[in-house]
Amino acid sequence: MLHDQHITPLLQATTLTEVCRWAQELFQLHARLAPRFARPEPRRRALLYLQGILSETARKNGWQLAEHAREGSPDGMQRLLSDAVWDTDGVRDDLRAYALEHLGQESAILVIDETSFPKRGKKSVGVGVQYCGTTGQVENCQVGVFLSYVTARGHTLIDRELYLPLDWCEDRERCRTVGIPETVRFQTKPELAIRMIERLWKAAVPIAWVVADTVYGGNLDLRNWLETHQYPYVLAVPCNEPVGILTRDGQRRRVEVWEVEALLLGAQDWQRLSMSEGTKGPRLFDWAVVPILHHWEDDGHHWLLIRRSLTDPNEKAYYFVFAPKGTTLPEMVAAIGARWHIEEDFENAKDLGLDHYEVRCFIGWYRYITLVLLALAFLTGMCAPERFSPSPPAPSPLPARPAVLAAFRPRSAPSPCTAHLALFIICLSGSGLVVVASLPSKSCQLLPQETSSQGWLILAGPHTSALGFVL
Repeated sequence: MLHDQHITPLLQATTLTEVCRWAQELFQLHARLAPRFARPEPRRRALLYLQGILSETARKNGWQLAEHAREGSPDGMQRLLSDAVWDTDGVRDDLRAYALEHLGQESAILVIDETSFPKRGKKSVGVGVQYCGTTGQVENCQVGVFLSYVTARGHTLIDRELYLPLDWCEDRERCRTVGIPETVRFQTKPELAIRMIERLWKAAVPIAWVVADTVYGGNLDLRNWLETHQYPYVLAVPCNEPVGILTRDGQRRRVEVWEVEALLLGAQDWQRLSMSEGTKGPRLFDWAVVPILHHWEDDGHHWLLIRRSLTDPNEKAYYFVFAPKGTTLPEMVAAIGARWHIEEDFENAKDLGLDHYEVRCFIGWYRYITLVLLALAFLTGMCAPERFSPSPPAPSPLPARPAVLAAFRPRSAPSPCTAHLALFIICLSGSGLVVVASLPSKSCQLLPQETSSQGWLILAGPHTSALGFVL
């Protein structure tokens, strides 16, 4: 997974206790899902599916996940996504609860964004010729709208909705072919975002800020919904977004946001602030904030925020802000900085296989995406600093120390990782070979002085699962 300023680097040697804790944590997470499954067989297969997603399997499709689980065909894995009886939305709620437990709820920021999944055919649910953010071109793809939950402890994706283009929703026969329920109707991307945020509101999840780009910030219905439910926001808007201002001579005037600078701002009104830490240090911009009118009155809760590039003063971005009175400019800027974490979440999720699915049906898309998000939440929880309980729980008793086998060379060693933390599950129950972990050039010392000449650690023990760790 990608490191950022919210993830504390692991500077100390990784211990066998920690490795066992990771495996135990996955089993405990899986156990929480039990009420969501009608039968034990799909529940057990869900664990195998999660282990496959967390593994270093190249493609996370039905065939390869079945091979990883040592199954002779992909039928079981495909059935888990299509016909098995389990509560997909309930698992989504469980992954959200898990993320909140590990990341905390203090000063949480909610980020809205979408990502695209390029496709070749025309039969996958929601596929169509539309803008594909992954490639930056208009092409055949599916689009999903996601929420990222960001705190000082870390960030992860917690909800998802599939965008169905209008032509799909108007073709009911096509909808029935892929299992889209009759109750599903066309919704814009901002409407899908409202639908997901409303779930958080019903669950009483406290949110300090909601941030998003212009696709969502330019939508009046979304802004009105957030204000009605008292969610502060910093939302990007296009340069031609209309806004009401109070001019220097006291006149109320409707203008476009790009005109505000010339009408109200001087050189003394700009502040140089960092919105976040980038790979090359602080991401510095010049910022200015101006009160704007809400229903033609200055209520002290609405502002226009302008960001100006240091290298090109003509390059500007505009944001509408809704927040309590007295909110400072640095607080607004810090909220905007959290918006980029969702890009890291997308990259981490796609490293796990978010875009590897080959399902075509409606429920299959939601189930696959939900399981990948659950795996991502698990890794995020393992990467996050210790939970916020005043005293950490005592470690679980360790199993008997396994014997070390002779050196074993895997098919291929992982490539060097300097910016990613990779956790993967290898479950070879019954074979006697349980754990294969690659040690970095600076050894984590999982089992000191018990590695092969190739730097691969091999443990043995029957009916056990464990984690490999690469830093």
